[in-house]
Amino acid sequence: MTDDLGAVAALHDPVRRALYDYVVAQGRAVGRNEAAQEAGVSRTLAAFHLDKLAEAGLLESDFMRLTEARPGPGGGRPAKVYRRASAARKVTLPHRDYEQLAALLAEVVHDLAADDRAVSVAAAAGERLHEPGGWLATLRERGYEPYADGDRVRLRNCPFRQVAEAEPLLVCAMNLALCKGIAGEDADVELDPRPGECCVSFSKNNFR
Repeated sequence: MTDDLGAVAALHDPVRRALYDYVVAQGRAVGRNEAAQEAGVSRTLAAFHLDKLAEAGLLESDFMRLTEARPGPGGGRPAKVYRRASAARKVTLPHRDYEQLAALLAEVVHDLAADDRAVSVAAAAGERLHEPGGWLATLRERGYEPYADGDRVRLRNCPFRQVAEAEPLLVCAMNLALCKGIAGEDADVELDPRPGECCVSFSKNNFR
């Protein structure tokens, strides 16, 4: 597997970065034609860069039919598509392993039955981050990747995914409290887990 530094370096090219950002923002599989059109480049150039991103481990590729089958040779042939890779990438020089420390601390909190205290601390942290009318910007800055979905706002990314996989009840409860503090009175927040996304969503009923 490509090392993390090499993977991040693959995003240095502006066209490659634009293609990556577009695929990630869709939250679904994206074909070469669509990606090329959005990036304003040829399909051939888009395919080259998308494959390089897949080689770097930043995207995953697959094949699927994007249109209804057409008569004749090649009609309905599966197209190559791309989506964000599930593996996380990080670069710290020298190496730091904050995820491991966070996982250990979460385990200690659980063993001490201090879950309620941890949730209270998370809520207070969220309240300190709250800016009236600016909660969406705060979520973006903190890597949640919010997006509109009908009358709700959902989060494509969970910044705490690795630790949440080890201690899901504790981490999701803390994350909910943190997000409630960030949103304040600007939105209703609730646990609303969906595969591959953050476990929290926001209701537009009280949006300002």
